[in-house]
Formats: sequence, structure tokens, C-alpha cells
Amino acid sequence: MNSRVTLQDVAREAGVSSATVDRVLNNREGVRRRTREIVMTAAQRLGYVSTVDLPVSSAAAGTIDLVFLLPAGTNAFMHVLRQQLEIQAVGREGIRVRVEMIEGFSPPTLAARLNELRGQVHGVGIVAQDHPLVREAIRGLVAEGAHLVTLASDIQSVPRLAYVGIDNRQAGRLAGLLMGRFLAHDPTAQVALFAGSLSYRGHEEREMGFRHILAEEFPRIQIVELREILDDRAKAFAEAEQLLNRHPKLSGIYNVGAGTHGIAQALKSRSLERKVLLIGHEATEDNKRLLLEGALDAVIDQNPRVEAREALNLLTAAARGQPYDFVPLRLQVIFRENLPVE
Repeated sequence: MNSRVTLQDVAREAGVSSATVDRVLNNREGVRRRTREIVMTAAQRLGYVSTVDLPVSSAAAGTIDLVFLLPAGTNAFMHVLRQQLEIQAVGREGIRVRVEMIEGFSPPTLAARLNELRGQVHGVGIVAQDHPLVREAIRGLVAEGAHLVTLASDIQSVPRLAYVGIDNRQAGRLAGLLMGRFLAHDPTAQVALFAGSLSYRGHEEREMGFRHILAEEFPRIQIVELREILDDRAKAFAEAEQLLNRHPKLSGIYNVGAGTHGIAQALKSRSLERKVLLIGHEATEDNKRLLLEGALDAVIDQNPRVEAREALNLLTAAARGQPYDFVPLRLQVIFRENLPVE
């Protein structure tokens, strides 16, 4: 320590009060992470402390605060993902994990919560719409020292640590390939698309992949409509009813998001299961039952257990300043004959 440099000099250099410098140097609570970094950088630059004098951060000591923000509603996959995050966090020493279910189709709500978390947590995982308010809130959160990962649906042009999820454009192309092969003997096939919201980059990418492969390899298949259902079962049922009224010769439906149960119910109410091809996403318990009943023909799955594990590993390693080799998620097509055990 340089005895000629005072605590007041450090405060002046960092642009904070002497009391704040005292709290930082003594590793007390009540100071934002970014402010701590600024103070410690100033103290080291002035020679007030050396590297060996630095207090051990709460993350390095093993106490890591992580928050995951997932969309509320009837999306069964999100509830399974929440369960996996909470279950896997239990066996990790020194990690506090909180999962919050919030309005998933309201960018202002998510942005406000991200802003509230500034300087309060080590890491955040989100499933979010790609929206200017959300992007700006992410930038502010990361600027305060937090690490962030996107889950299931990516947000680009932000300082995220990683995207943890499947390649959604590839998933859409896979769905289109299945649709085209299943309807190979239908010369006048008409199909429809359902999406939770195209403001989710993942849903937009799935739609794009689906449309591209049909145009490339199955041009005879006509896409007659695209309907957004906000991943809600009741809305999915109502929209499917209207769709079937408008297109009585419909051959297939691809649902890029949640709400498949509602679509299947509309098909079953007209005895159209096993007649109208239905392809969806995620091997949830509801979707497994629909596969066994024959109302759902195939699902494209991303394993929520692996997704939770990788998100926790990435955020924990980043908070502790440790490297981690991320394991990308794999796509898997599930039929009634290969239902997963978990």
C-alpha cells in the first residue's frame, strides 16, 4: 500500500464518496458490482492497494446470485425449464437461484425487471422478445457487472455471455422436411403455421426455416395462413377453430411455439386427428399424450435438463472468472415410438 495516497484520493479518482470506498475496501454490502470494480481499479492504479490486498468477492468466495426470468402462462416447456433450474441449483454449493415467471409478451415489463436487477445479481438468464427496450435493459444490466445468457430464443446485438438453446432456423427446416415427406402423396396440400409471437427471434427463425425448405424442396405445398397465439392454449383452440372453418381441406399444421394442446383439441373436436398432420415442439407430458393418441404426429425437442445445466454452468463459471466449454444443444425429433423417459 502506498502510504502517501489517501482514501479520499481514491474516492476522488473513482468519482464516489469516501464512505463508498470504505465499504468496497472492507468488502461490505450495499455497493453495486460495477461501482466496486471502478473503486478497486482506482485503488490499484493509485497504488493504494495491491492485488494481494484485494478483498475476495462474494462470487469468488462461492456465493453467487442468479436470477432467471421466464414467460408466465400455459407454456408447459417453460414450467419444466423452471423445475430443472430449481432442481439442479439445489446440488450446487454456494449458489442462490431464483426463477421468476413474468409476462412474456410485454417487453416493458421485462425491461423494467432487468433494470431493477442492475448491480444486484451476478448472472441472469432470460427467455425474451427481441425488442429495443429489452436490448437496452440488457446493456445496462451487463454494464453493472452482471453476466447474461439468453435461453430458447436468442437476442443479438447485446453483450450476452451465450445463447443456450437449439438452432431455431434449423428446427424450422426440420419441421418443413417432415411436413413435406409426410404429405408427399398430396398434390394439393395446404398447411398453416401457428406462432406464439414473431417478436421472439426463435419463433421468427423457425417460421423462416420452415418456409425456406418448403419453397426449395416442396413447392407444391401451399402455406395458407400464419396465426399468432401468444403460446396460450385457449387462444390456440379458438384460432384453430377459425382456421379449420376457413380451410376445410387443410392438410397440415406446424406450431412453432406452445399451445399445441389447444390446436389438437380443435382437431379432435372435428375428428380430424390422424387426418390433419400436426407437428409441434417440446416433448412435454401433454405432448407425449397427444403423440400416443395420434392427435400429434411429431415434436422437435430441446432437452430442458441440458438447457438448465448449461445455463447454470455458464453463469457460475463466468461469475467466478473461470473458463467453461459450452455444450451446444441438439435437436431431436420425437414420435410416439421413441418417447423419452424423462
